[in-house]
Order: sequence, then structure tokens, then C-alpha cells
Amino acid sequence: MFETGDYVIYNNAGICRVQGTTTMDLPGVPKDRLYYILEPNGKKEGKIYTPVDGMKKVLRRMMTKEEAQKLIEEIPAIEVLEIENDKLREEKYKECLKSCSSRELVRIIKTIYLRRTRRLRSGKKATAVDERYMKLAEENLYAELSMLLGIPKEGMVSYITQKVRA
Repeated sequence: MFETGDYVIYNNAGICRVQGTTTMDLPGVPKDRLYYILEPNGKKEGKIYTPVDGMKKVLRRMMTKEEAQKLIEEIPAIEVLEIENDKLREEKYKECLKSCSSRELVRIIKTIYLRRTRRLRSGKKATAVDERYMKLAEENLYAELSMLLGIPKEGMVSYITQKVRA
């Protein structure tokens, strides 16, 4: 169970701070069911309520600084997604995003980066689906890494590139 003040990663909402727990007084909702109250990072006005138990949504503890540094070191070894059928591409991206795994976000970014490079070399544009999921994956991954490493989000690409090439 998470404690008040913990930072967690919640689905595509990204970094959230646990504000506490509560029950809900809503029709059809058990009165004793406990919910986390989450505050999305940087958004004081919004709150997310998600069940403490039996969650359908993914909620995980943020990485530690050491885990973040290790993830960056492992980027060259993280495999790209093998997607044979273009019609299934978006589904695979969605599946990776829903997992809330930083490794899966790296897989999306690497896959789309390499795919975009190949397409541009052959005179084709990047696809709208690739661009949309690249933006989502980068936003989620870089926000977490930025917070942990104390590097502005805008500087994450150059930081990661420098570390991977070292």
C-alpha cells in the first residue's frame, strides 16, 4: 500500500502524488471500499480516485534514482517491438503504454525512432500514429526521469544520448 506523500505512476496520467485514502459515497459503490486520492504532478486542481485493491488501472511506485540510471544504461540492450502487421501497431503501442513500465516506454521510443529514420530515408513521412505514441511515451518517460535525475525534461534526450554513447 502506498503512503500519503508517495509519488507513483498512474496509467497515462503519469506522475501523481498520493494525497491519502478515502471511501466513496456513491450509488452502487461499496461504502467500505478504499480509494487512493491522487494529485497529478503539477496540477493542483485535479484529483484522481482509484481503488486501493483490485485495480483495473496500473499504479506503480516511481523508480529510484539508481533504477533510472540503470534503465538509461540498459537502453542499448532493450529490444525494439516486433510488429509485423501495421494494423496491429497501434494496439501494441497502447498495450505498452497501459503496462506503465518504463522499459516498455523505452521500447516504444526506440521502435518509433528507428521506424521513423527508415521511413525518412526512403522518402516517406512518419505516420500520425507513430508521432502520437512517440509523444506520449517520451512525455511519460522523460517526466519521471527528469524528476528523479533533476534534469529538465527538455534536456532528457541529449542527456540520454550522451549516456548511451559513453
